[in-house]
Amino acid sequence: MNKSFIKINPADNVVVCLRAFSKGEVIDLDGKQTVLLQDTPAGHKVLLEDVVAGTDIIKYGYPIGHAREDLKAGMWVNENNLKTNLSGTLTYEYHPVEEKFESKADERTFMGYRRANGEVGVRNEIWIVPTVGCVNGIAERLAAALEKETQCKGIDAVHAWHHNYGCSQLSGDHENTRKVLRDIVLHPNAGGVLVLGLGCENNQPEEFMKLLGDYDPKRVKLMVTQKVEGDEMEAGLALLRELYAEASKDERTPCPLSMLRVGLKCGGSDGFSGITANPLVGEFSDFLVARGGTSILTEVPEMFGAETILMNRCVNEELFERTVHLINDFKEYFLSHGEPVGENPSPGNKAGGISTLEDKALGCTQKCGRAPVQGVLMYGDRLQSHGLNLLSAPGNDLVAATALAAAGCQIVLFTTGRGTPFGTFIPTMKISTNNDLFTRKPNWIDFNAGELVSGTPMPALLDKFVDKVLAVASGEPTRNEENGYREISIFKNGVTL
Repeated sequence: MNKSFIKINPADNVVVCLRAFSKGEVIDLDGKQTVLLQDTPAGHKVLLEDVVAGTDIIKYGYPIGHAREDLKAGMWVNENNLKTNLSGTLTYEYHPVEEKFESKADERTFMGYRRANGEVGVRNEIWIVPTVGCVNGIAERLAAALEKETQCKGIDAVHAWHHNYGCSQLSGDHENTRKVLRDIVLHPNAGGVLVLGLGCENNQPEEFMKLLGDYDPKRVKLMVTQKVEGDEMEAGLALLRELYAEASKDERTPCPLSMLRVGLKCGGSDGFSGITANPLVGEFSDFLVARGGTSILTEVPEMFGAETILMNRCVNEELFERTVHLINDFKEYFLSHGEPVGENPSPGNKAGGISTLEDKALGCTQKCGRAPVQGVLMYGDRLQSHGLNLLSAPGNDLVAATALAAAGCQIVLFTTGRGTPFGTFIPTMKISTNNDLFTRKPNWIDFNAGELVSGTPMPALLDKFVDKVLAVASGEPTRNEENGYREISIFKNGVTL
């Protein structure tokens, strides 16, 4: 790929510039020369042929929208002259892909924490999970006090996962909050959890504990602050000391690749995302799934325009129907708020070379490789199936990454072309799409997929990437962990009382 432009699919009528081009420069593709009619930034698209208004613009072998007006070969194609083809909900037919996907044996392991219920964590931390936002301040003080007292000897970290919810919510919103908080409490990256309640909230603490099912009382404890006589800090620290005593005994042991579960996420994307970082993560997803591991793709609005590719990879018709609902339900969510289905790329995405939602989706979905879809999860659901899963959540970075972690992923693989410092409550590994970002923001970025543009072959870079992911799974901190940038964000869709 070490050249100045790329035609991703033979059917495409655009190429992507791998560097900035100036007006008058020539793109020579298989002996056919196209003279650029405008200056065109790196990551952006140049048209290869004259088209009339309404003609589909093809990238990745699929339409990414249509020309708003007559366009000439050599023109810079962007959001000003390209319009989405997306509108409302659609009726779909199941045409399963007949593609062989083979399992592979692999003796490689990562060093994880085996939990009593059979799950594996890649971190061993003490967490404080508020049932309601009213006790966030107490949770933060307790976390700081335990960290100061123990210096985190024998554990990886102490965190309080503050949020704004747990009260004044109705129906679906209320249940979404409860489910995500449940998922956090049960996550294997926690060696011990203090559930911290107030007492008068909608998310009643005792009822919430029932939602956890059969949990280990030595590892999960509850404190309702309104019921504590006197100083809730001392009472909370006493419970945290008990949790710490248990968690600090835990040790890393070799775990097979089949126990690794990764979330697939992109944010601050650019024109290189679908060429470098997303295909690399897709190769890793296939590598992991072939060895019995699990990956989850979310950001449902960023599947619009590429959804049939995913639907036809479902292993049976039931999963196909669930994927249809996944897509159409999210479209109905947009429409119910009077918002257009195709309005998604952010200003940063557009500046980076992504012009329509289809353009973004066809690059975004490359993160899940070619593996068959084995499971479809609703928001707040926990993983049930090994292999590639789809998860209902919006494209928002904080909400989607939290949803992936809540579903049971131990690590989020986060590709970015613009850069972001954020991390969710599990290691959030940033993969840059281009060399410039990796050079400018080494304090944010964990791995550089831009090497693909510089000439590193995909197999060689994949080997390097596998080693990096396994190192993170074995305890190597990600940049967001080193910086202390960690938070949760819960999806909000309804009325606040």
